[in-house]
Amino acid sequence: MSPAPSSRTALPAAAFATLLLIALMMGANHVAARLAFDNGVDVATAVTFRSGSTALVVGLLVLLQRVPVQLTARHRRAMLLIGLLVAVQSLCLYAAVARLPVALALLAFNTYPLWTALWARMAYGHRPEPRVLRAMPVMLLGLALALDVFGAASGLGAAGQWRQIGVGVAYALAAAATFGMALVLTQHEASDLDGRVRTAATMGLVAVLALAGVATQGGFHLPQAPAGWAGLLTLSFLYGTGFTILFIVLPRLGVVGNSAIMNIEPIFALVLAWAILGQSIAASQVGGGLLVVATVMWLGLRRR
Repeated sequence: MSPAPSSRTALPAAAFATLLLIALMMGANHVAARLAFDNGVDVATAVTFRSGSTALVVGLLVLLQRVPVQLTARHRRAMLLIGLLVAVQSLCLYAAVARLPVALALLAFNTYPLWTALWARMAYGHRPEPRVLRAMPVMLLGLALALDVFGAASGLGAAGQWRQIGVGVAYALAAAATFGMALVLTQHEASDLDGRVRTAATMGLVAVLALAGVATQGGFHLPQAPAGWAGLLTLSFLYGTGFTILFIVLPRLGVVGNSAIMNIEPIFALVLAWAILGQSIAASQVGGGLLVVATVMWLGLRRR
C-alpha cells in the first residue's frame, strides 16, 4: 500500500464515503461469518472460501492490469512468513468471532497497533512514538470496559465472565499480535512490492494453509442450513469485493486503504450483529468500544 495520508490533507467526500463502505463491508463480513458458524461451518472452511476467492479476484486484477511481478529472494522469504502470519491471524480472528459477540471480537483485535509498535521495537529497534505510548492505557481501559472484564454488566463476576469469554479473547488477541507482526514485516521487507501482488500472494498462501487445515479435519464442514450458505457466500463476496475496491478505487482517489476511518468497522459490526444476529452488549461495553475505536482512529490520523 501507499503511505497513509497526512492529517493535514482534507479527505475528499468520495474517498471518505468509499472508506466507510469498505469498513461496512468488512464489519458485515464478520457478521456473515458468525451466521455461517452458527449453521455448521467451521473456521478453516470459512477462511479457505474467503481467502481463495479473494486471491482469485486480486490475482485476476494483477493479470488484467499487467502488474509487473518481480520477487527477489528476500521478497519470497518475507511473503512466506507474512502469509503464514496472516493465515494464523485469519483463523484466530474467525475463531474469536465464533465464540464472542462479533463487535467484541473485533474490538479486541483492534489492539493490533500496540502489537505493531511492540514488534517494531523488538525486531527492528524502533522506539514507539510518544503518541502510541499515551494511547496504550486509554485503549486498554476501553477494551476492559468493552469486554466487561470484572463481570459487572453481565452479573457473572470476574471468574464467570472470563470462563465465558476467555478463549474468544485469547484468540482475538492472538490475531492482533500476528497481524501486527505481519504489518511490521510488510513495511520493512516487502513495502516495495505492489499492493495487489502482495495481497494476491498472501491470500493465495492463506487459502492453501487453510485448505491443509480442512484436510486434517476430514474435509470441508459445509453449512447445514440455507442461512449458513448465505453467510458463507456473503462473507466471501464481501471480503473479496472490499479488497477489490481497496486496490482499484482508492488509488484513483489518492487515498490509501489503511486509513484510520476504516477502524470504525467494529461499530458497523455492533449494529449489524444486533439487527441480524440479535447480539447486544451493555451500555458500558458500548462506551468502552467507542473509546477503543476513537483511540485507534486518533493513532491512524496522526501526522506522518
